[in-house]
Amino acid sequence: MPAPDTLLLGPTDIGGMFDRHARDLLRYATHRVGEQAAEDIVAQTFLAAYEQRNRYDPGRGDLLPWLYGICNNLLRRHRRAELRRLRATASLRPAENSGEPTADRIDAQRGVAQVAHVLARLPRRQREVLLLFAIAELEYSEIAIALGIPLGSVQSSLHRARTKIRAALSLEVRP
Repeated sequence: MPAPDTLLLGPTDIGGMFDRHARDLLRYATHRVGEQAAEDIVAQTFLAAYEQRNRYDPGRGDLLPWLYGICNNLLRRHRRAELRRLRATASLRPAENSGEPTADRIDAQRGVAQVAHVLARLPRRQREVLLLFAIAELEYSEIAIALGIPLGSVQSSLHRARTKIRAALSLEVRP
């Protein structure tokens, strides 16, 4: 039997769908492409969901992972800009005289730059799985639905992404 959410708020109820899920999608998209682009992506997500409402299968579960799948496909179009932003963040030099506490701020900026650099170098699938897990807080099964990949692929992609980030950060910490 379909989840209660799918019975009440199917893809034909665009207003209810928006009220229920826009905040989650906006939070995820904002982390991926910034606030201004995220609003456009989320709006396009709901438009695409309504236009593709005949493709939604309530038997596969809740509406939200399906919406994340649409959102993620739209975010792929912004991949080049996302990678440019991550690479730019990774290349930033900490500001030496940016106020108090200088040492803590420089360490934090270096940490952000290191993570951004590693994220930019991850393969697309690993980056998407990691961001859906860490930012959108989706379960493995929901990520599988959102990306249209097997559950095992989600688990292995997440494991590989975490391993690469840990390895890169541990190399930076060593003297």
